[in-house]
Formats: sequence, C-alpha cells, structure tokens
Amino acid sequence: MSEQSPTPVVKRGDDIEDEAVDAADGLSKGVLIDESDGAPHFAMRRFTLDPGAAVPTHTNAVEHEQYVLSGEYVVGIDGEEYTVSAGDSLLIPAGVPHWYRNEGDEAGAFICAVPNGDDTIELVE
Repeated sequence: MSEQSPTPVVKRGDDIEDEAVDAADGLSKGVLIDESDGAPHFAMRRFTLDPGAAVPTHTNAVEHEQYVLSGEYVVGIDGEEYTVSAGDSLLIPAGVPHWYRNEGDEAGAFICAVPNGDDTIELVE
C-alpha cells in the first residue's frame, strides 16, 4: 500500500451514534464512513425516518445515491412521488428538488452516499 492510499477502516454498528437532523422532526443520521475516517472520495450515512416524519422539499449541491434498508416511505423527486421500500435504490442528482414522508407505522431507514466536500442545502418554498 502506498502512502497516498487510505488506511482500511472497520467501524462496528455499536460505534455509530445517530443524531437528530435539524431539517426535520423524526429524522436522524448516523455517519458510517466519511473524510474523518480517511475516506478520500465519498461519505456514507444511515438516515432513519420515524413514522409520521417528513423532510421538507430541498435541494443539495451534490448528488445522492441511496439504498433503502427497511420500512416504506414516500420520496418526492423533481415533482414525481415514489413509494420506496427495502432493496430499492435511488439517484438524486445535484440540484434536484426532493422530499421524504413516512406515512407508515414503522421507521424507514436508508443508506445515503455523497461525494466529500461542501453540500449546500437549500429549502424550496
């Protein structure tokens, strides 16, 4: 391994702390891997959307790749609504308006990977 290669990292699930996300009540985020772990290109996070929770329409400066882990919830992307559940994958390009709503009785959880760097979030009125 060269000096420029990242050092391998293994983080145990018990070491990931979920934190509330200010953008919406009932939304929490756990950072799985990011720059602080030496990941040179991408950050990987786990989001949990509680029953009844909703995330307002917003855009991000960077693309988002998502994989649904559990639950079922509705995602609005660029004016279209999609009901997603475990095993579904999403690509939300940079700058595209999107939102989330959990109408079910169980939490929805998804992995979200984004490029490292600044990610400006803009609420859409």
